Amino acid sequence: MKPIISLLALFLLFSCNSEQYADLIITNSKTYTVDESFSQAEAFAVRDGKFIAIGTDDEILATYTSEQIVDANGQAIVPGFIDAHCHFLGLGVNQQAVDLVGTTSFEEVVQRVVDFQKKNQLSHITGRGWDQNDWEDKRFPKKTLLDSLFPDTPISLTRIDGHAIICNQAALDLGGVTADSKTDGGEVVVEDGELTGVLIDNAENLVMNYWPGMSATDVTNALKKAEEICFEYGLTTVDDAGLGPNEINLIESLQAKGELKMRVYAMVSASKENLDYYLERDPLKTERLNVGSFKFYADGALGSRGAMLRAPYSDKPGHLGLMVNSLETLNETAERIAKSDYQMNTHAIGDSANHAVLATYKRVLDGQQDRRWRIEHAQVISPEDFDHFNNIVPSVQPTHATSDMYWAEDRLGPERVKGAYAFKQLLESYGQLALGTDFPVEQVNPFYTFYAAVARQDLEQFPEDGYQMENALSREETLKGMTIWAAHSNFEEDEKGSIEPGKFADFIMLDRDIMTAPLNDIPDAKVDATYLGGELVMQRKK
Repeated sequence: MKPIISLLALFLLFSCNSEQYADLIITNSKTYTVDESFSQAEAFAVRDGKFIAIGTDDEILATYTSEQIVDANGQAIVPGFIDAHCHFLGLGVNQQAVDLVGTTSFEEVVQRVVDFQKKNQLSHITGRGWDQNDWEDKRFPKKTLLDSLFPDTPISLTRIDGHAIICNQAALDLGGVTADSKTDGGEVVVEDGELTGVLIDNAENLVMNYWPGMSATDVTNALKKAEEICFEYGLTTVDDAGLGPNEINLIESLQAKGELKMRVYAMVSASKENLDYYLERDPLKTERLNVGSFKFYADGALGSRGAMLRAPYSDKPGHLGLMVNSLETLNETAERIAKSDYQMNTHAIGDSANHAVLATYKRVLDGQQDRRWRIEHAQVISPEDFDHFNNIVPSVQPTHATSDMYWAEDRLGPERVKGAYAFKQLLESYGQLALGTDFPVEQVNPFYTFYAAVARQDLEQFPEDGYQMENALSREETLKGMTIWAAHSNFEEDEKGSIEPGKFADFIMLDRDIMTAPLNDIPDAKVDATYLGGELVMQRKK
């Protein structure tokens, strides 16, 4: 019997040592776990891509051993950021387009196109980021200058919010667009009987449906570039608000081969074809990919006066905006999705659009309490509609408030604007908020999100006392909105969003403690290291 007993003892000893081994141990940190009690910890251990223990340095080091022990030197650590609404692929694609963010005139827009084309010599030119509200002349631009400089090269330049483009004549000719062209849910802007080149919302498709498509290699490169940028900012999950089957399948393939590590919550663009395709299939869930929702558009954007309002725009009498999809399509789509296990995530900006979406959700869900259907942006809400968010997830982007505050009251008037960007009221209604950026509409930087939510100021610290401070969030609420509450909006709160045993070891090390640092220092915060599943995927060069 002695040999048998010896083997058993050896087995037990090996098992004990195996249980105490960790792939990674972090010590000497100030870790915000974002657990239910919002507790702090000094150290934690990771094995097989997940947190296995959180505690003090003494507790962790007395229990676990590892070949990789990292002394955090007192640095703040938080869960990996989750951007609850962005355009991940779009960010990558934009790296191959003209950057028009921050332009102060249409002449500057055109000059950037000229400079870009000198370097790249493309057959078709795209760009994004112009905003006429930032110009001295705040009217929509006209294509005349583009036509004179680029008579033969199609050009499509997208407004910062994605809801309008300016095209030259060569681009308009691709789709045969004329002054008489019409489309549901969009507008071909005509002045004095002539095309201006501006196409709003669905009218963009009149040109873009004829634009050369991207190859699989192009899309792959765009995704990898977007991942690189996002890891630099500490993002470990991105909610891409609108993808098609081909793009989703490519993401899944790249993840399976280890070529794309980012976790992606993919909202399927809710076209009829995509609905038909996915509703015949169960939602797809892996450790890195979540395909269980549809992205639907109710209306357009406030900046381009495409958001659907219940009363006319204050700065454009008689104009109500427009529904990108009809109420009939909204109802039919919601009814189909309600019969499935999928979420419905609807873009709604104006108070009329939000009212219609809330009413439709309530009707088709018929008392179901945890479907977590979302309203993306929830930007302008009528006073009586806030209570209807008690069962609907508000997914908002704090930097929209500080970008739009210069002209929002012009669009809405002094009373109606009080129900815009009302994050605190929405939080009180649902109990949680999912926070995102909407990049590349806004900057990727999540510290801008944090600052805008808490300080309600732009990067120039304007306004001095903050914008509508009654709707500012606390630092704790903001960090939750960027982590555990965002995970909740994705049905992923049991696997990510906090630093707790059993969850993916997605965390980031910061160069300053955003929970205690002077508020005005927050926008300058940097991520020193990003870990995904316990793997170091980004380390900042100092």
